Amino acid sequence: MPDHSYFANLIWQIADLLRGPYRPPQYERVMLPMTVLRRFDCVLAPTKARVLAEHAKRKGGRLEGEALDTKLNQAAGQRFHNHSPLDFEKLKGDPDNIEKHLVSYIKGFSSNVRRIFDFFEFENEIVQMSGANILYLVVSKFCDVDLHPNTVPNEQMGLIFENLIRRFNELANETAGDHFTPREVIRLMVSILFIHDDKLLATPGTVRKLLDPACGTGGMLAEAQNYLREHHAEARLYVYGQDYNKRAFATAASDMLMKQVDHNGGGNNVRFGDSFTEDQFDGQTFDYFLTNPPFGVDWKKQQKEIQQEHDKRGFDGRFGAGLPRVNDGSLLFLQHMIDKFEPVRPAEHKHGSRLAIVFSGSPLFTGGAGSGESDIRKWIIENDWLEAVIALPEQMFYNTGIGTYVWIVTNRKEKRRKGKSQLLDAREVWTAGGSEESKRSLGDKRRHITGGQIAEIVRLYGRQSDGETSKIFDNADFGYTRVTVERPLRLRYQMTPEGKARFLGEFPHLLDDVNTIEEAVGHEPHGDWNTVWSHIEELLHGRKSSWKATEQKLFRGVFTKKDPGAEPVARGGRDKACEPDPDLRDCENVPLKDDIDAYFEREVRPHVPDAWMDRSKDKVGYEINFNRHFYKYTPPRPLEEIDAELKQAEEEIMRLLREVTE
Repeated sequence: MPDHSYFANLIWQIADLLRGPYRPPQYERVMLPMTVLRRFDCVLAPTKARVLAEHAKRKGGRLEGEALDTKLNQAAGQRFHNHSPLDFEKLKGDPDNIEKHLVSYIKGFSSNVRRIFDFFEFENEIVQMSGANILYLVVSKFCDVDLHPNTVPNEQMGLIFENLIRRFNELANETAGDHFTPREVIRLMVSILFIHDDKLLATPGTVRKLLDPACGTGGMLAEAQNYLREHHAEARLYVYGQDYNKRAFATAASDMLMKQVDHNGGGNNVRFGDSFTEDQFDGQTFDYFLTNPPFGVDWKKQQKEIQQEHDKRGFDGRFGAGLPRVNDGSLLFLQHMIDKFEPVRPAEHKHGSRLAIVFSGSPLFTGGAGSGESDIRKWIIENDWLEAVIALPEQMFYNTGIGTYVWIVTNRKEKRRKGKSQLLDAREVWTAGGSEESKRSLGDKRRHITGGQIAEIVRLYGRQSDGETSKIFDNADFGYTRVTVERPLRLRYQMTPEGKARFLGEFPHLLDDVNTIEEAVGHEPHGDWNTVWSHIEELLHGRKSSWKATEQKLFRGVFTKKDPGAEPVARGGRDKACEPDPDLRDCENVPLKDDIDAYFEREVRPHVPDAWMDRSKDKVGYEINFNRHFYKYTPPRPLEEIDAELKQAEEEIMRLLREVTE
């Protein structure tokens, strides 16, 4: 029996018919829906007559909508049906009416399949192919491809579809990263996701659930199932996904239906909608999570609803820990998934959840203490959910060359990992080229990870030991207290004609008071504002004059200037505590494991002896500075070597000049 690559190549050859009316990046608009259509046609062929008879019997009766679909699905023996008298053979037999008949044939499907083709927007492609006189040829060629389950089992069909999705995404590599994660990255994530679960998955009758809330074309869902098929054939993994891109959703939903992995009936395990505002799995929990959300996704359109959920529901909702800046919603996806964690209750066969998510570097460190990002990291780490962060090589993805990181988050750490987090640096573990399937570079993808390299990373992860590329940290190592350091305000007082004119311009009724002050204090500069103001208060008291706060504030603002040589200004005039100077205010990030007072005396006091800490403003933050933990010092080259190179360059320049001038 031919393998899946044979059929994928057969279908791939049909795509050549589209050349001209379609550009190669647009081929998938036709080829994926047509592959789905042909597969469904073959699957439904054995029970076609039964469905038509049942439909004729029910026509005009009381049953309609979902109820009618259910009856006809039962007749088809599938989770979908087609009650049109047409099929691919009949379509092929009537070239003159191919456009009208193909549209009619698609409308004969059950609502779950019709919805998929609506999201594919396939009628537009039918019109375009018809106008280009290639529609009949494409349908005829597909009619010759036997995708009947007896020839192509469900598992093989899934591999064919995955193969086609990968190829078409590679053709459209400028946007592939939005809906397509390199297979080797998914394999690495899946391997680590299931790393500790061999015993659990090997238990007969085990049923586990996995969710990808940004599933794109369903690659992560498919790869997770492939992994279990290879390693734990007896385990059942039910996969679920959600995406808001119409074509990506239609592709993923088709894949699930073709492989018959739906578990709710009606092909409803992949759902359409925005995970932030239209959570299609609200109130449900899952054992595993896999996702690669778009990097730097803007959530301005959803801001109002997300902010309301944060403000009104707090931790009863999904976003209680905090909200990141509006130009990057990556950490919203992480909170969304953590909200669906399964609790750890072994007696109830609830074993907690494990999660793997791809991030850019931003979620590791963006935002200082008190920011939404830092508060989210704080919440995750202090709950002991962060198991590891793995740094991937650059140029691994199709639409970005930046560094990427896989976070492993779980509420069921192994005992040896409790209270600790692992950082694993795999940035230098790569092989040149696009992927093992396609050696050429695609878009920004210049590197891939081989199967052997994936196995080595997984082994290094599992050993959980300190080394050059793997380091184990206490959770507190990522935390710090942001302490506000104040220095005293120092003011020099001097009465000037310009200042006097400005002050009296605002408060002319205080002329007599100002004249008294001018006569008593004089025009000389004074470096001790506390003494000056104390004298002024006595003068005003003697005159039975009481100034308002605004008048006092303007007087000081007009007649004083900052002077580092002046005496510190006492808070409240006679208070021994100094008034801080906002311009000299600074902050220190003190590691959580350090004694703050000792740190201050060691790191701050020697440099600014007049400083003090305002501990009422303390904020605890968390960040993961990968580069600092894996920094490798590279000594500069010897000066002699640099001088020799410069001399050589000068000699070469002079030689070239001589060639021009002689």
